[in-house]
Amino acid sequence: MKVTATPAPRSTVRLEVEVPPERVARAVDLAVRHLGQRTRVPGFRPGKVPRPMLERALGVQRGDPSAPNPIHDEAKDHLFEGTIGEALRTADVAALDIPRPEWLHFGEGEDGAAYALALPVSPTVKLGDYTAYPFQPEVEPVDEGQATKVIDELRDQHAALVPVEDRPAANDDYAVIAYEATRDGQPFEGGSAERVPLVLGKERMIPGFEAQLVGLREGEDKTFELTFPADYPDATLAGQPASFHVTLRELRTKVLPKADDEFARTVSDAPDLAAMRADITARLEANARDRARHGFADRVIEYAVANATVEPPDLLVDREVEIMHDELRLRLAEQGIGYDEYLKVTEKDDAALHAQFRPDAEHRVKVLLVLEAIADEEHFEVPEAAVEAEVARNRERTGKDRKLAEYFASDRGRSYVRTTMRRSGIVEALVERWLAAHPEVGPLPHLEDGPAGPEAGEAGKAVAGPEAGEAGTAVAGPEAGEAGTAVAGPEAGAAGKAVAGPQAGAAIEPVPADAR
Repeated sequence: MKVTATPAPRSTVRLEVEVPPERVARAVDLAVRHLGQRTRVPGFRPGKVPRPMLERALGVQRGDPSAPNPIHDEAKDHLFEGTIGEALRTADVAALDIPRPEWLHFGEGEDGAAYALALPVSPTVKLGDYTAYPFQPEVEPVDEGQATKVIDELRDQHAALVPVEDRPAANDDYAVIAYEATRDGQPFEGGSAERVPLVLGKERMIPGFEAQLVGLREGEDKTFELTFPADYPDATLAGQPASFHVTLRELRTKVLPKADDEFARTVSDAPDLAAMRADITARLEANARDRARHGFADRVIEYAVANATVEPPDLLVDREVEIMHDELRLRLAEQGIGYDEYLKVTEKDDAALHAQFRPDAEHRVKVLLVLEAIADEEHFEVPEAAVEAEVARNRERTGKDRKLAEYFASDRGRSYVRTTMRRSGIVEALVERWLAAHPEVGPLPHLEDGPAGPEAGEAGKAVAGPEAGEAGTAVAGPEAGEAGTAVAGPEAGAAGKAVAGPQAGAAIEPVPADAR
């Protein structure tokens, strides 16, 4: 058997295999036996059918080489399966995948058979510079105003909604209204509601609606005319005039608590306002240094990738595209958005998404390959104890998901964990090496390792990003869900989320889709 391996573009090797006629003959004999066992020919037991009778039953036309020949097709499969392993060993090719071959010729004469195939192989990564960075970490300064903003956000979250009795409604007031809308004197579906909570001026309703409520007092009503926007989602209402009769049922205003020592003790473990402000400032500074570290690490990765030369094989890029597709489905599911709904809103199909993902997928593959090459160059390995600890954490996080738990307990799961830890670990090692060589920058600890320690009380959470308080729901009352849908302005629901589209993934790939 003659084997020829030739390097080809996109990290592939063209393998050509010439098979001698005696091996072709054995493959044909084997095909005849197997097909004879599977093909019913009257007058013959399975496996005892003479070849001429079998060929007649299968419709083989020996005089026409272009005609279908099930015996040769079966023989090709046997021949390929029986020779490809030997061919790979002879050529010393470590293939990432084995595609179907292209048969150059196949016959039962003295020429034998020959096939070729393009084998994807692990690409050679030629590293450039990955340590002499022309940049450094950028730590955002923290000033007094940022701490004050966090305190004000805390005050807003603890604000009380008090009735307005001495003035008419104004923007930013919290109102509960009832309304009825008509067109040509006739009500329409979704055009009425008994209790609709609003923050005036936030434009939750159609344009101009909330402005009509400014100046009303609690208990007063008003009738006015408005035209639905031309791009209103309901085509039957888009651009149409309507009459609205509105009653202001409740009117309240938000009163923030005073920023004093008592407030500080309520929302934090600090003994007074000054101590809480100092704690918030420390947390903001810790966040800034954590962001600076992550931003620096991202730039280190991009610098190394930009200086490296690597040509990812299409196979790895295609697999990464599938991973990105799975990531999108997972994010949509977490948001309660159907995949078909997403495709409809974005006016795309699977092929369009794959084309959209491909540039990012190729970059992600390059990142993974370059990080592996740097880890090899640096002889960086992850201790087995650390791998086992991470496996245990992953199994604990999976909870009752038996399939994921089994995956992380498998050799493949451990290999995945080891690989991802190695890639992230080499980046951490490069960052730490640079910081050690530049002490003037100061430490850049991860947030969980910083001096601020664990978050304490609501002040700590506010630094991480305030969440919506209860003020918005307090005024709504139990009937808030009755609001008619036709008059409310379009909000960012499922479609709004879907349009945002997938975000570029991290350098470390997610758990393989077939383990979910």
